[in-house]
Amino acid sequence: MTEIHAIILAGGSGVRFWPLSRETSPKQMLQIVGEDTLLRQTIKRMNGFVPPENIWIVTTEDKAQGIRFHIDPLGAMAKRIQFINEPVGRNTAPAVGLTAIHLNHLSPDSIMIVLPSDHAIPDTERFLKDLKLAVEGAQKDHLVTFGIKPTRPETGYGYIKTKPDFGKPDKLDKPDKLLKVERFFEKPDLKTAKKYLSDGGYFWNSGIFVFKTSQILSEIQTLLPPLYKTLKKIESHLFSPDKPNRPHKPDKLNRPEKLDRLDKPDRPDKPDRPSPLCAMHYAKLDPISLDYGIMERSDNIRMVPATFKWSDLGSWAALDEIIEKDKTGNILKGNTIDIGSRNSTVFVGDRLVATIGLKDMVVVDTPDATLVSPKERVQEVRKVVEALKKTNHEEHLIHKTVERPWGSYTVLEKGDRYKIKRVVLKPRARLSLQLHRKRSEHWVVVAGVARVTRENETYLVRTNESTFIPINTKHRLENPKEVPLQIIEVQNGDYVEEDDIVRFSDDYNRI
Repeated sequence: MTEIHAIILAGGSGVRFWPLSRETSPKQMLQIVGEDTLLRQTIKRMNGFVPPENIWIVTTEDKAQGIRFHIDPLGAMAKRIQFINEPVGRNTAPAVGLTAIHLNHLSPDSIMIVLPSDHAIPDTERFLKDLKLAVEGAQKDHLVTFGIKPTRPETGYGYIKTKPDFGKPDKLDKPDKLLKVERFFEKPDLKTAKKYLSDGGYFWNSGIFVFKTSQILSEIQTLLPPLYKTLKKIESHLFSPDKPNRPHKPDKLNRPEKLDRLDKPDRPDKPDRPSPLCAMHYAKLDPISLDYGIMERSDNIRMVPATFKWSDLGSWAALDEIIEKDKTGNILKGNTIDIGSRNSTVFVGDRLVATIGLKDMVVVDTPDATLVSPKERVQEVRKVVEALKKTNHEEHLIHKTVERPWGSYTVLEKGDRYKIKRVVLKPRARLSLQLHRKRSEHWVVVAGVARVTRENETYLVRTNESTFIPINTKHRLENPKEVPLQIIEVQNGDYVEEDDIVRFSDDYNRI
């Protein structure tokens, strides 16, 4: 029986959803539509279609740990999901190729379902029905994609043109066969998009692909020889010569799988450290998308006309496609009051935001940043993020409230030589045993009981009590109770950034 694997691409940052998305909290890890985050929705969508151990999350090494913590709420299922970690992001063709050489050692005839992690697909039943048709096409050695029937002249999506002798567009609501793809097109201007819509036979490119592992490697060998050559070099270092059919598996701690050096299995130092040689080869690859490198150039492409509702959530304006509007065309989410606005999106949190008479506008409010833009210009949010980076603003990188596996912290105030944070620890959770080279910390317990380790002493600090941690002092904070612990932390020193930390032991393998 052919094995089916779901490959979830989760390396992006989703800058077009700023200020809600940040580099440390990318779009796929946000709850934008539905009752869960986009990444966890993607995983749940595949539950039952493939076993959890056949779900692979492909991301960069710097994001892998955060994603592992992010999927922990999925329980036992999350523990069985596997990771492929890129040393650096090199777009989707190298990411899929890297995954393919792993799966090729498990089963060359396995089927790969390649899924972006940040798409909204509310109708799982219809999606899985179409997916079965795509798998059937892949079993016949086709590269299969999904086309979305256009509803408007959209300039933010790529397009797929199908061959007319494979079916008529007006009879595609219930397709009974795959359509042959004639050509892929890049994102068009408005005039061209209107022509596509009127001509028929054109579909939006969903970015979801299904193919055999062996077939995609063959296509890479033919169409992207430099990529194939590099993948073969990496493959020779990933797998032991005496066990060519057994890929490296995560250790007992279920750490994300990396580009491990397996030609020296007896090395005592950090068995999960990425091979410098593999990382070097991979870093030299030219970034190239699977669409551009393979799908636009192969003559073996088939398309399933999707019957499911879909959005790639490419910008704030895309919420119009997926979220139900009120009678005046507005999407109002959060603590809002609106008077007389039309066709506008207001997406806020706990802080009250009042709007009056907006038309075709987008307003997004977070504790530390607010976006106000006409809908027609929300794609330019990228320019805002670029400007923030150039001016060294933190608002592109991190939120005021940051989730951690042990709980969260919120930056309340920051100034010259000091930072004030509210820290919340989950029941029975604890931070790493650590020290700071450039700052001291003063902790005041405002709710719960803290157990504090400071050098060789361990003691309890109760509500309304405090303790002090000097610079260069080994310490640990933990919550011994079954209720959340809240403290106010005041940092003082020459440097109060998060990277001033030396860990000695950690429950979450962050050393």
